Amino acid sequence: MGTLGLRAPAVRLGFSTPLMSMYLGSNGKHLIDFDYGGSLPDGTTARTMTRSDLYSMLREEAGRRGIPVAYGKQLTTVEERPDGVRAVFQDRTTAEGDLVVGADGLHSRVRPLIDPASPAPRNIPLLNTGGIVKAGVLSPGLLDVETGRMKMVFGKRCFYCYMQDPDGRVWWFANPLQRSSEDPATLDSGARKAWLLRLVAGDRTPMAAIINATEDIIRPYTTSDFPSIPRWHRDRLVLVGDAAHAASPSSGQGASMAIEDGVALGRSVRDLRPGSLPEALERYEHERRARAELIVEWGRRNTAPKIRGQFKRVVEDLVLPAVFRGMARRSPDNFDWVYRHHIEWDAANSPIH
Repeated sequence: MGTLGLRAPAVRLGFSTPLMSMYLGSNGKHLIDFDYGGSLPDGTTARTMTRSDLYSMLREEAGRRGIPVAYGKQLTTVEERPDGVRAVFQDRTTAEGDLVVGADGLHSRVRPLIDPASPAPRNIPLLNTGGIVKAGVLSPGLLDVETGRMKMVFGKRCFYCYMQDPDGRVWWFANPLQRSSEDPATLDSGARKAWLLRLVAGDRTPMAAIINATEDIIRPYTTSDFPSIPRWHRDRLVLVGDAAHAASPSSGQGASMAIEDGVALGRSVRDLRPGSLPEALERYEHERRARAELIVEWGRRNTAPKIRGQFKRVVEDLVLPAVFRGMARRSPDNFDWVYRHHIEWDAANSPIH
């Protein structure tokens, strides 16, 4: 955000959450504490915020910088010419420019225009849901985690996390298993709450009370990741973010990677000379691909322990304490490659060999 000149407004969003702890829900056993991402030299730490708040900040800044945004458009095709491109939308409107950037997510319309043979996203057998409890609703002293710490729980039937913000609200998410015999997305709000309460019943945490106190629970949705595709660009078309490399939500890096892509692409094309666009796009992909694909696989590994049937859960509850003790003995900076990556905007672009 500092590269974009948005560090100050970004820090005003959400609240600081520099700490993370892991527990077993079956017996309440503490597994490990993490310094979640450390802190930057200026003291900035990891922050929890809603995606809508992040979007609103970026949208407002785009308007302030004179960048127009149009809604309700669905791309159908792109007409390429030697001096530019023309995007054609379903409502028959068009837009012209030098480059089409496919920042259009997991089910990108630009990706098949670059490579019709690109593989499909890879399903993750977990659902995502969650909510926020208003301040003062839960009984005093019920919550067993201080402000600034995320409490992650490997529950008997579901992985979940909860935390408290400085205003006293409780934020939470859950990752129930996706089962072919049920579709919780079709449940009404009351049935959705009852379904989640069954999943956390018997765990030694306040999660049942947190769910009961939540007025609006997010409709459960499926997740996927996107490990690798043959091509990120062709001619005047290029992909960024989830369109090129969607990571599991367990990575916690989806928005970060998309922003990194945007900065790297901007740096690659900022000093274009006539005829140098192909080299600039190749430079961008060369810079980003290896890191992006490592993050996707890292997120996949983070997801694996959450996918627990009853037998696997009993076995893992026995071995997870030893696994996390081993992690605790490692260097405290072993996640620096994830959280401390920096793109030097002012560095000179080098040729691709």
